[in-house]
Amino acid sequence: MRPTTKPRAAATGHAHAKVILLGEHAVVYGAPALVFPVPRLTVTAGARWSRRGTGAPDEVSFTAPHAPLPSMTGQASDGLRRLTTEFRAAFGVDDGRPVDVRIDAAIPSARGLGSSAACARAVVHALAGLYGHDLTESETFDLVQTAENVAHGRSSGVDARGVGASSPLLFLRGGTRELTIGCHGLLVIADSGVVGRTKDAVDLLREGFQHHEGARERFVDRATRLTEEARSALAEGGPEALGERLTDYHDLLRAAGLSTKRVDALVEAALTAGALGAKITGGGLGGCVVALTRPERAGEVIRQLRASGATRTWTVPLRGCAGHA
Repeated sequence: MRPTTKPRAAATGHAHAKVILLGEHAVVYGAPALVFPVPRLTVTAGARWSRRGTGAPDEVSFTAPHAPLPSMTGQASDGLRRLTTEFRAAFGVDDGRPVDVRIDAAIPSARGLGSSAACARAVVHALAGLYGHDLTESETFDLVQTAENVAHGRSSGVDARGVGASSPLLFLRGGTRELTIGCHGLLVIADSGVVGRTKDAVDLLREGFQHHEGARERFVDRATRLTEEARSALAEGGPEALGERLTDYHDLLRAAGLSTKRVDALVEAALTAGALGAKITGGGLGGCVVALTRPERAGEVIRQLRASGATRTWTVPLRGCAGHA
């Protein structure tokens, strides 16, 4: 890391949401994942020098005036504080001047959309701007992972990559490459209104692996096959096959106990309305559903999802930029 300019009076950092199309949970064990950015759901962090004076009890304070964020409480808050400690150590920043960071987020928290990683990425870039430093993408990733590992335990890195991506990505063992998109269609993301429980889901899955010999290998193998088949369908213009792989992956996660009755009802509602496929997305035990639909069916799919209890919906074109429904 290297200084590039003089410290500024204030600076901002930005990040956005992401949605995992296929690969969650298995990605921790080395399987691939397909990740789409959701750039209309954003986080902005503003950093400025505080008037609290040197020697203030908290050298960096965080506020989120417009929305309750996981970054403000519990382990995710600890993650942001660890991130700032690592940032200052890496840059050799030890002047003792306190900093105030304000976080404005449109990403619903604990829904599997990457809110904590997006907050961390925005904070990293705000601090870098404030101190007059430039960051490589690799350095940014490492700092975001510092926060994610505190917030969620062992983190695959898929969220840290996805919240800064400008295009859909294949994520595999920490590395990424752009996905080839040969399909037309819309992804409809539906918020179940129920907070997801990523750490509980991870623990539940791990316990199942420990109690059933070969369960982990079977889960990872099945997830890998479905994700690779979905990647091929996405590239080759096979929306029906892609949709089927989504629903199959939901069945895999549901069999592992990671879905809920409310989420299952939303998946069924999307399929009944004509979606080509649907599944839970993210950590599980709550959170969001993602459904693939043809554009002409999107309105009916959204209507049925809302009638079945979805509190909010967003759309992401397979080709192009994200939008809001």
